[in-house]
Amino acid sequence: MNEDRATRYHRLKRRAGIVSVVLSTLGLGGLVAVGWSSALRDAAETAAGRLAPHGLFAAATVFFYVVLLSAIKETIGGPLAFYSEFLLERRYGLSTEPFPAWLRDRAKAAAIGLALGSAGAELIYWLMGSSPEWWWLTGGAIFTVIFVGLTNLAPVVVLPLFYSVKPLDKDALRARLLALADRAGARVLGAYEWGLGEKTKKANAALAGLGATRRILVSDTMLAEYSDDEIEVVLAHEIAHHVHGDIWKGILFDSVLVVGGFYLASVVLRSMAAAAGLRGADDVAGLPLLLLAAGAVSLVMVPVAHAMSRAFERSADRFALDLTRNPGAFISAMRRLGAQNLAEEHPSRVVQWLFYSHPPIRDRIAAAQAFKA
Repeated sequence: MNEDRATRYHRLKRRAGIVSVVLSTLGLGGLVAVGWSSALRDAAETAAGRLAPHGLFAAATVFFYVVLLSAIKETIGGPLAFYSEFLLERRYGLSTEPFPAWLRDRAKAAAIGLALGSAGAELIYWLMGSSPEWWWLTGGAIFTVIFVGLTNLAPVVVLPLFYSVKPLDKDALRARLLALADRAGARVLGAYEWGLGEKTKKANAALAGLGATRRILVSDTMLAEYSDDEIEVVLAHEIAHHVHGDIWKGILFDSVLVVGGFYLASVVLRSMAAAAGLRGADDVAGLPLLLLAAGAVSLVMVPVAHAMSRAFERSADRFALDLTRNPGAFISAMRRLGAQNLAEEHPSRVVQWLFYSHPPIRDRIAAAQAFKA
């Protein structure tokens, strides 16, 4: 009862996230434990036998299995996503998106997830068949290339599916931000207005993409409320991640997690295939076990990932202050962002360790005040 509004909001969001992980774990484990995963495989084989050419039977079986598994996942996780992503955001005055629009976005995200998930599963099970002993290592290397490709394509392919993106029409600000990027040594394609306002009241900015697709994004909600000085120092922080190579470091870290997760999955599948009623380690009915093993590695490494991210963020803050020499604008921007995005003012050390990819706003302001002094 003594919690402030922001603390209640984040506590409920964290609780929903924890419940989602528990439900996913129980759901995947339960499918294997009670034999339903084998039943899904049999249904997928039936569909593949009827609808796919003979030469594509194995690939079609994997595809139909992923479709069925995704449908179950959405059935289990959909209500919780509605609560966390729609109801809570509306309750705390952060969402501006009507329910039909949210539902369309949810459907688009599910379709993209199905396309990527089925392609990933096809690759993994093809590698299992062609290289049973080393599929986990080859798969990790290929997934690294995929991560780079997705990071490169996200601002030009994925982002426009969910948000309006148009060239920034404030000439003075656009020139200022492009000059800032040039001064920092980060080549960018251009500066764009990111239409967050039709979905949320939150503000954000980013330097998205890699190489030829790298572009400055400033949300319309930020453009409406923030001074040019504040926007400049926020973008200086985003530019720092590219100058420091944080994007590549993150891709490398994710790749190590994928390789580790795949390796653990290979061990689990070999040792548990018979007990789980699988035909072998390369039986698609073992996909829930693969996901659980890979997910366990990622889950265990969450505190490490967050600690690394917080270090990147502190370094980027310092870079922004050094580049702009404007701690006053940084402090006011952080205060605005904290209020507008409903940032938690006093998260505990445990909460920061488990859930925070950024330092708390108060710590970032304190660092800027020390810089100013």
